[in-house]
Amino acid sequence: MFQRENRNNTLSGILFVALFAMSATYLGEFSFFQHLGISPLIIGIVLGMIYANTLRSKLPKEWVSGILFSTKTLLRAGIILYGFRITFSNIQAVGLSGIATSAMVVTSTFIIGYIVGTKWLKLDRETTILTSAGSSICGAAAVLATEPVVNAEAHKSAIAVSTVVVFGTIAMFLYPCLYTMGVIPLTPEQMGVYIGGTLHEVAHVVAAGNALGEEASQTAVIVKMIRVMMLAPFLVFLGIWLLQSSQDIAKKQKNKIMIPWFAVWFIVVAGFNSLDLLPQTVVCNINAIDTFLLTMAMSALGMETSIEKFKNVGMKPIYLASILFVWLMFGGFYIVKISLSL
Repeated sequence: MFQRENRNNTLSGILFVALFAMSATYLGEFSFFQHLGISPLIIGIVLGMIYANTLRSKLPKEWVSGILFSTKTLLRAGIILYGFRITFSNIQAVGLSGIATSAMVVTSTFIIGYIVGTKWLKLDRETTILTSAGSSICGAAAVLATEPVVNAEAHKSAIAVSTVVVFGTIAMFLYPCLYTMGVIPLTPEQMGVYIGGTLHEVAHVVAAGNALGEEASQTAVIVKMIRVMMLAPFLVFLGIWLLQSSQDIAKKQKNKIMIPWFAVWFIVVAGFNSLDLLPQTVVCNINAIDTFLLTMAMSALGMETSIEKFKNVGMKPIYLASILFVWLMFGGFYIVKISLSL
């Protein structure tokens, strides 16, 4: 009887989160948000944060388990299904230059972010890793996928996502503007590699690429998808590195269960999708379900994020994200030039 009551309370919490995700999905259909490239994931976390800082005290405590379920289990399911958005043939489409650009951007951005965040800014390791992962790979989705690996608190994920939104949106408008002005000396296809290799969110890449034409847009999306594919090996290596760097043996034993096996399933799903066995309509429906699951996870993270939790962090995450933004813009340009010469 007690277990059934717990399950019912958890389900109530999940359904409550789903209402926020439905609202975010509805708002995401508005042309205003679509024009800005703001996805339902971002709207979801904003709605959740508004609720967390206004009416959260009214939430039945028994429902909290459903919110936590959304931030953990549904999150992992969403990341696994994210593999249906890519295929291994994407790699062949852009050749060595796209692969090299993606690999160098992901590696260099994360290393720079980690050094700057932990050594220079003295920012806590979890926030540093989350912010660096979001900037180097695929924005909010990367933050969500990295959060369970580092076992970070929900408000730290929210902080990292916020920086991705701010600087990704700035880049989305700035890149096409600078290219149109002739400031960026690249061909449309090369500009596509640059956009896909350095912008934060997939939505940002799509919006910026479309502003420059079909050639730039197609290349940008493919290169971005290669960066997304690097999420799985990144998470595996991150889990191993965190395990090896732990000095506490007991903590090592605990961290063993945090190795992200869902990242392996992400690759398996991408491989299955590469076989093209499912009709495109089915894949589109799966992607729609996946977007909703991730929106639920983001909404739940927002619900766990109150203003009080931000006070101890201050402006350091913004400083880190701004440094990474500058690196992606200038360092990313030279990475593209180097990779194109390979």
